[in-house]
Amino acid sequence: MQAPRLLISPSPHIHTHRTVRSTMTHVIIALVPAFICSLWYFGLPALALVAVCIAACAATEWAVDRWLLGRPATTGDLTAVVTGLLLALNLPSSLPWWTAAIGSVFAIGVAKMAFGGLGCNIFNPAIAGRVFLLISFPALMTTWPLPGEAFSADAATGATLLGRLKLGEAVDPALTTADLWLGNMGGSLGETGALAIIAGLVYLLAVRVISWHIPVAIVATVALFDALIGTHVGIDLLSGGLLLGAVFMATDYVTSPMTRRGMLLYGCMIGLVTVVIRRWGAYPEGMSFAILLGNAVTPLIDRYIRPHRFAAEARKEVAA
Repeated sequence: MQAPRLLISPSPHIHTHRTVRSTMTHVIIALVPAFICSLWYFGLPALALVAVCIAACAATEWAVDRWLLGRPATTGDLTAVVTGLLLALNLPSSLPWWTAAIGSVFAIGVAKMAFGGLGCNIFNPAIAGRVFLLISFPALMTTWPLPGEAFSADAATGATLLGRLKLGEAVDPALTTADLWLGNMGGSLGETGALAIIAGLVYLLAVRVISWHIPVAIVATVALFDALIGTHVGIDLLSGGLLLGAVFMATDYVTSPMTRRGMLLYGCMIGLVTVVIRRWGAYPEGMSFAILLGNAVTPLIDRYIRPHRFAAEARKEVAA
C-alpha cells in the first residue's frame, strides 16, 4: 500500500475549499472598479502600464521558478497577476514602461521569490516594488498627469492634493466633495475613485476574502489623529493611497497578523505612521512606508498575540 503523502507548507493553516487561485480571482474582481476608473481618467497609458506590470510580474515568477528554483511554475495561482495589477495602480500613468518593468521584476524577484515564493515573503511585493521605484526614480515617480489629459500631446502635470497641502498651499476652491469621492484629481492610477475602492471592499467582505478589522482600524486611526491635530480629515481619507492600501495591500494574508486583535493593532499602527509621515515626514504620502513597517512588525505581533489553542479551549469548556 502506498504511504500517505506528507505536505509541508508555511503557516497559517486553515481548512477550506477555497484555493489561492480562487481567492486571487476575487481580489481581481474587486479591483475592476478601480481599474475602470483609472482608464476613465488616464486613458490608454493606464491600460499599457497595467499590461506591462502584469506581464513583467508573471514572466519574472515563471523564470525564477523554472530556471533558478527548478520547480513547476506557480503563475497559475494568479498571485503574480494581482501583484502586477496592484503595483500598476500605485504608479503615475506617465511612468515609462521600462521603469514599470523594473519595478515589477524587483517586486517578484526580490520581494517575493528571493524569500521562497508565496507564503514566505516578509513584505508585500507590490508595495516593495513601488517604494523601490520611488527611491530609484523619484522624479518619474512624482510626476502626476492630471485627469482628462491622457490623450493630449501636451498633457498637463501637477502635484497631488496631498503634495500641495504638504507645501502649504491652499486647497483648490474648485475641488468639490464629489471630486474627492469620484477621484477627479491628480495621482497614481489607484488613487482615483474612492467609491470604486469602497465597492471593492464591499465585495471582498461579502465573499469573505478579508475581514473588516484592518481597513477599519487604519481609516479610524487616520481620522482620529487628523481630527486631533486639526487637519483635513476628508482629504486625508479620500485622496492619496490610503484606501487602496488599507483595502488591498495591508490585508495581504502573508504579511498581516493572523488574529483579529493582532489585525486591529497592526491597522492602528499603520494608520498612525501614515499620519506622522504625511504631517511631519519628508513625503506627502506615507501609506506605502507605513505598510512596509507593519509587515516588518507582523511576526512580533503574531508572537505575542496568539490565537487560542483548540485543546486549551476544549478543556475550558469541559471544566465549565
